[in-house]
Amino acid sequence: MVKFFSAIWLLFSSVLVAQNKSEVYKITYDRFQNGKKTSGNTEIYVHNQMVFLSKPNDKIQQYIDLKNEYNVSTIKNGNTVFKKIIPFDSLPAPKKENDTRVILGYECKHVSFSYFSNRIDVWYTEKTKVKGTPNNNYLPNKNALVLQLAVNGNYTLIASAVSKEKKYIPQLNYDDKTQAVNASEFEEIAINSRYKVLKIFDNEILNFDPNSIIPKETELEKDKVYHFSKGSVVLKKIKITPELKNSNAIFAKLTCKSNGDAYDRTGSIFIIPAKKERNTTTLLDAYLHGLDRLPVYTDNKKNKYQGIKKETGYLPAIEIMRFFTPFGVNYFNEKRKINNYNWAGEVVCKEDVSSLIPTDEDEIWIGVFIGNYDAGGHIVSLELDAYPSVNNEGKPNKQKYITPLFSTVNTMEMEGQNYGGLFINDTLKVNFEIKDEVENLQLLYTTTGHGGWGNGDEFVPRMNKIFVDGTEVFKIIPWRTDCATYRLSNPASGNFADGLSSSDLSRSNWCPGTLTPPYIIPLKLPKGNHVIEVIIEQGPNEGLSTNHWNISGTLVGRLNN
Repeated sequence: MVKFFSAIWLLFSSVLVAQNKSEVYKITYDRFQNGKKTSGNTEIYVHNQMVFLSKPNDKIQQYIDLKNEYNVSTIKNGNTVFKKIIPFDSLPAPKKENDTRVILGYECKHVSFSYFSNRIDVWYTEKTKVKGTPNNNYLPNKNALVLQLAVNGNYTLIASAVSKEKKYIPQLNYDDKTQAVNASEFEEIAINSRYKVLKIFDNEILNFDPNSIIPKETELEKDKVYHFSKGSVVLKKIKITPELKNSNAIFAKLTCKSNGDAYDRTGSIFIIPAKKERNTTTLLDAYLHGLDRLPVYTDNKKNKYQGIKKETGYLPAIEIMRFFTPFGVNYFNEKRKINNYNWAGEVVCKEDVSSLIPTDEDEIWIGVFIGNYDAGGHIVSLELDAYPSVNNEGKPNKQKYITPLFSTVNTMEMEGQNYGGLFINDTLKVNFEIKDEVENLQLLYTTTGHGGWGNGDEFVPRMNKIFVDGTEVFKIIPWRTDCATYRLSNPASGNFADGLSSSDLSRSNWCPGTLTPPYIIPLKLPKGNHVIEVIIEQGPNEGLSTNHWNISGTLVGRLNN
């Protein structure tokens, strides 16, 4: 491959030597992956000792200023252009290699660079007046023209053409008045510009407030925060923006800290459709008008559970994240000082929820629940991060299929909604219908066991099984053994005589201060009616100490239309 290029480009040597200040030169590099040429190429332009590395429409513009011996990167954020300047002596240092090779008729020297555990090999000549490199990190010196660059031996750029350009007009988008930032600040601006952040809640308090006022349904507005269930639920109706509709991925990011509550609590982020079918009840109706709006499931012992499964005329909420507050992070940091224990200031949970956000809708209700009976409670912030599609070539995304089947997470706990303790004497069966052809159908199943004493299901492994149409499709003993990893998020956790702390203990699929992701269960179901059944080997209660399981299940996929 190298011999091929060295044989045919001798004619460019005289062109390269004769550059003057008014001329613009383009250097074209062919791309190779594992020795095979790929489509497309890389082009750079050189004019008046400036190397232009970017295309005019690139968000980040990159330049090499050979005269002043530094690299310049710029980015526009809003109405402001920011620039980052990196002197040549701050770049990765080249290591001299002993071999040479001929490229475009020039005998090229060889150096290598080591950068973020990658090896970059560069062949360059100093015999031309045209200088530059296709990557501003790897310039052997200011007098070099890089004619070949290889990353880890498998991705290679090789110069294939150098030509004068009469139509190209180099333009700088910065000057001495452009706002300069350091490298870390520039990186922050660059990363944040690549995706859209939609702020949902900002430092909202979730606590127990028996005097909390329930708003009237006729007064509900979009983009306004409401508190329900005696302060333990915060809810807002938001618009599904174009950024959400056209996203490649959507992440939910929750920040949580204590505002007075010392204990680990169950938390849930959930969605309620803003548009509902006629004669259909949702969780919002119960928040507004009372628990009796929810359909009741009665188990084999005549215990009643409100709104836990999909039924005719009722659709449960879509849980998009299950999380657990830590033991008192932030509020108790100064109250529980321990030498060499540097308590976290807050906990952050971030999860890919792309398949659960109904981007086909215009509006949705999104809420956060934390079960607690503390007047101070917890402080939460929530955002949705929408990452754009870059490789779909403008093709619209297929319509999502999202159907919530069940949820025993009692977000109306403070209004009397029962805990999910039915599994000790019953199973949970849900009838559902698939009306369309669905691609990549999956059940997202989230399960956590609770019962916070020595023999309780929080601390005893229990089998979970799922059957669809009478066939077992999934079974697992959900269990977390990594809780001690998060000790520094749990300042109020009790310390035991054996040296362990409560937050260290293994639990039924959750840890204080973390999220619990769903299990992904692939299903192949035709259109028609089906039955799903959840069986959990729930342990016995002891006196007033009771076990329960918070489970949720949602079908997701893409409509084949």
